[in-house]
Amino acid sequence: MALPKQHRLRASRSFSKVYRQGRRASGHCLAIKALKNPLPVESSSSELSTGICFGVSISRKVHKRAVVRNRIKRQIHSALRLLLPRVEGTWWVVINVRSAATICQYYDFLRELENLLVELEVLHGN
Repeated sequence: MALPKQHRLRASRSFSKVYRQGRRASGHCLAIKALKNPLPVESSSSELSTGICFGVSISRKVHKRAVVRNRIKRQIHSALRLLLPRVEGTWWVVINVRSAATICQYYDFLRELENLLVELEVLHGN
């Protein structure tokens, strides 16, 4: 299943704020930037009302076919949906997909997301 819309980061200003001020962690397939307690910016009201918002960024350099890029995004959204109940606090998280992700499976994304989010203290390591 997909990530609920109220937990998606959509506005480009929100992405820019996370890129400028967020903390970074990276793995084999993914690089993550996370910003704790983001101050309100002129963005959609849904990003301000929820505690956690995720954005996924995937370039054409990863794979030229949109079908492949969209499949990777769906797998990441599904993995995030499982991890969502463990997140505490207000966070904006941007996930950049690396080209190695084309050979990763769903459980690789789930494991790497969990490890990187624990490293950034978005998730607790229990």
